[in-house]
Amino acid sequence: MARAESGIQNTPTQARVDSWTWAVRLFKTRSAAAEACRGGHVRVNGAPAKPAQSVRPGDEVRIRAGGVERIVIVERIVTKRVGAPIAAQCLIDRSPPPPPREILASMPRRDRGAGRPTKRERRETDRLMGRDES
Repeated sequence: MARAESGIQNTPTQARVDSWTWAVRLFKTRSAAAEACRGGHVRVNGAPAKPAQSVRPGDEVRIRAGGVERIVIVERIVTKRVGAPIAAQCLIDRSPPPPPREILASMPRRDRGAGRPTKRERRETDRLMGRDES
């Protein structure tokens, strides 16, 4: 157990945003975290973050991955990947709750590879989404 907590005992005051998000298990790999930063999917305190940007305790990190937005507050800095229980202590999760399943079920979905929607399907989708102009 002392080995797992060794990344926390000598806690640095700052870390790279890609390294920290990987260490607290918000991304599976550090390269995926860096790619998300370069793609503009990671924001620190409201500003787009480059992979090498520093994060400090108290910073707000927003991640948009897989169609879901995660909002976390940095509680502790870790630079090595840690287990899930320790990772949960390193951040405060302020993410909005996922939408109810009823809303997700009512959203129109197209089969993968079905091609572009027809004009009729676009009108039906707009009507369901409340974007109809009539």
